[in-house]
Amino acid sequence: MNLVLLTPDDLTGLDRARLTGRRLTHVRGVHRAEVGDRLTVGLLGGRMGRGTVLRVDDQALELEMTLDQEPPPKRPLTLVVALPRPKVLNRLVATATSLGAARIVLLNAWKVEKAYWASPRMRPDNLREQMVLGLEQARDTVLPELRLARLFRPFVEDELPGLAARGTGLYAHPGTGGEPPGVLVVPVTLAIGPEGGWIDAEVHSLERAGLAPVDLGPRILRTETAMAVLVGRLF
Repeated sequence: MNLVLLTPDDLTGLDRARLTGRRLTHVRGVHRAEVGDRLTVGLLGGRMGRGTVLRVDDQALELEMTLDQEPPPKRPLTLVVALPRPKVLNRLVATATSLGAARIVLLNAWKVEKAYWASPRMRPDNLREQMVLGLEQARDTVLPELRLARLFRPFVEDELPGLAARGTGLYAHPGTGGEPPGVLVVPVTLAIGPEGGWIDAEVHSLERAGLAPVDLGPRILRTETAMAVLVGRLF
């Protein structure tokens, strides 16, 4: 936790806040915060700054804070990612958030098991918690827009062309030999398939929507690894 992220419910005054639960445990156990220590804090959806510990015990931590910094700007990036296995989902959503994507779309695909959509990890509260963890990691306060696209064709045919037309549209797929563009026109829409890649029909649909291929070479990477590498190359 590189940022103590506060919510409006934590505020006890204009410049005071009270922490409990997971954040209290982390600040006490990892930061070993004591009275007088200063922590980097931010208000969800708002500004960032510093907080001074006024009181801390097993029940709560009280802060006096000054929020005088703007959060880092979001990348002009929409990440369209085929829904991964449930055990990978949490890492992927947190990583996409920490990378600063403005929008995350979890998309269905041929190689996505139907059971993935019914996983408890798809609950809105869990997805939000993973985005919050990503914000804390990256020292950000603004949640990305999260969209669930359970039907591949309507999203790719009706919505994706409009996203790609506004800037640069790319899809990651092994064996295409595609290189990242020399001149990047923002905003960027980047589609990343399942770990086994898109099927041919999906590739054709993505290309009709205006996306160009980009290839990371012969190695098959985990989804969240490929996502991080591609965002690093593009930005």
